[in-house]
Amino acid sequence: MEKTAFLDDLQRQLASLIEGTPAADLRRNLKALLAQQFAQLELVTREEFDAQVRVLARSREKLQDLERRLAELESRRG
Repeated sequence: MEKTAFLDDLQRQLASLIEGTPAADLRRNLKALLAQQFAQLELVTREEFDAQVRVLARSREKLQDLERRLAELESRRG
């Protein structure tokens, strides 16, 4: 049996064992609590983060270009 198939099967079996126990209620409550807390943290998705990284990189490039142009203009003037 493949390792991931074994682990998936084991997870299903364990989930079915705890479904009727107080542990299942605890799991659902904990999951809801964590979801609520994460929502309050104002987290961003990986896609949003990566988009902002690209924007920052372009901004840095533009800044470096402007700094080079300024230095060039200053050297011409003085």
